[in-house]
Amino acid sequence: MDLSKPLAYRMRPKNLEEYVGQEHILGQDKILYRTIKADRLSSIILWGPPGCGKTSLGRVISETTKYKFTKINAVTAGVSDIKKVVEEAKNVFLNPTGKCILFIDEIHRFNKLQQDALLPFVEDGTVILIGATTENPYFEVNKALISRSMVFKLEPLTTEDIFKVLKMSLEREEGLKSFNIKVEDETLRKIAEVSNGDVRTALNGLEVAVLTTKVDKDGFINITNEIAKDSVQNRKAIFDKNGDSHYDNISAFIKSMRGSDPDAAIFYLARALNGGEDPMFLARRIVIQAAEDVGMANPQALVVATSAMQAVHMVGMPEAKLILSEAAVYVATSKKSNATYLGINRALQDVQTMDTGEVPMHIRNATREGMEQFGYGEGYKYPHDYPGHFVEQQYLPDKMLGTKYYIKDDTIE
Repeated sequence: MDLSKPLAYRMRPKNLEEYVGQEHILGQDKILYRTIKADRLSSIILWGPPGCGKTSLGRVISETTKYKFTKINAVTAGVSDIKKVVEEAKNVFLNPTGKCILFIDEIHRFNKLQQDALLPFVEDGTVILIGATTENPYFEVNKALISRSMVFKLEPLTTEDIFKVLKMSLEREEGLKSFNIKVEDETLRKIAEVSNGDVRTALNGLEVAVLTTKVDKDGFINITNEIAKDSVQNRKAIFDKNGDSHYDNISAFIKSMRGSDPDAAIFYLARALNGGEDPMFLARRIVIQAAEDVGMANPQALVVATSAMQAVHMVGMPEAKLILSEAAVYVATSKKSNATYLGINRALQDVQTMDTGEVPMHIRNATREGMEQFGYGEGYKYPHDYPGHFVEQQYLPDKMLGTKYYIKDDTIE
């Protein structure tokens, strides 16, 4: 084993027995485990965050299959590379089976033309596709490819999974066994926890700690909690402001405010800010929540949220976090009513799908001289001329009489 290569590369599993994690798809009774073991794999797409084991699973398959296995990266490859793989697969002298497994890392980087170039060969079975992606394939991969593949979602590795891999790295020749390392399990767990599901981050952090720590007087490389903390730095945030985590996090932020949980609202706000989310986007979401979910139960929430959005625009980060937090908490702790939200949606549904009739003549304006003779404004009662500034009269069209859109709920005093 070439010890000059990164530890994360050296520790990639060679078979399913060495593979750690993803039991929900690789347990011995699961379809993916059984098809890999039987070498009966069909086209699949592996979807999951960085460091969860997509590429490692591709390597395991390459070690267990009888088919020609080729790996390319969508960042650097093009249509010509796909054609070359297909030509080699069809060459009976080089490849008697007439088919191959093609592992494409970052398949979401392929454009539509490149993905379309794969289709006929996936269709006729010449190519068994394994696509790996960190992005939601239902958004980023052609529907035609999706329909011809099984999609497996890989989850971030658990702290226990990563701890197990770190322990293995200390015990294996291809890992760090040749170093005289002294490290407590508690320290390894700290590294595993701070890596946030990314085993590559954990292994790289441990390797940095080992390579940058001097041997003590007893001949040991002693990895302490402090050294581990310096080597891994801050907890790695699983957040891509342009990807799935953006949508998941903003959904959780919105639902936390709607559900009157200020602690959760602040937490998801912090995750978004830490991940580089645009503060103005977050401010706009708070304004929308104030109107949609607080509504008439506390109309002041919309005033607070709008003021917060203006303040965020004027102040900017990092101080904008204080303004966003205050507004989010205000919305989360306010009484809630979606009566106006439901009302406008019901009204829009009616005007889009029904014959709702004409505006009553008495509440129309005679905008031009002479229109009065046609009944415009005739019989209109001016409410301020009546006690309490109110008088009963018809406002809805005849066809909509009796329809209720704004239904006041108990939260509105």
